[in-house]
Amino acid sequence: MSEDKRMLQQLAGQASSAGAADWNPPFCGDIDMQIRRDGRWWYQGTPIERPALVRLFASVLRREGEGYFLVTPVEKVGIRVEDAPFVAIDLQVSGEGEAQCLYFTTQVEDRVMAGPEHPLRFVEDAQTGEPSPYVLIREGLEALIHRNLFYQLVELAVLRAVAGRDWYGVWSGGQFFPISAAD
Repeated sequence: MSEDKRMLQQLAGQASSAGAADWNPPFCGDIDMQIRRDGRWWYQGTPIERPALVRLFASVLRREGEGYFLVTPVEKVGIRVEDAPFVAIDLQVSGEGEAQCLYFTTQVEDRVMAGPEHPLRFVEDAQTGEPSPYVLIREGLEALIHRNLFYQLVELAVLRAVAGRDWYGVWSGGQFFPISAAD
């Protein structure tokens, strides 16, 4: 059995979402695992097809600086993430105007309401001008908002002055999130 497979089996056996933020095990090296921009998880060049296994690994995923790690009580292994580790694939809207709340669900079934604890951010590609929208899921772990949901956000956008400049943006959880300058 390869060392990577042994580590994966140990991770799966030790994983528990309770208290994961408090674990501080030794670093055991990197494994050949990657989360691609589309939210699919790959191990040794093969997609992980079992949703329950992906959710298990996602429950012990942690970001430290620019690195991503699967962390259990006894070990920590590094993995690669192309963009964001999660993809927001569903959007539910309640209320309207400043009382509006936007609820995002990821491919691993995490659900958050955008607001002060789960802010939205919009990054524009310097070369293409294409926006990449994100929502914070938990402690440094974001979800890339799927393009279809981004179009829904654009439809919900309203005009508001921010720091003396007009912006299109959306309200959620009592906070205004600017998407694009109006000029």
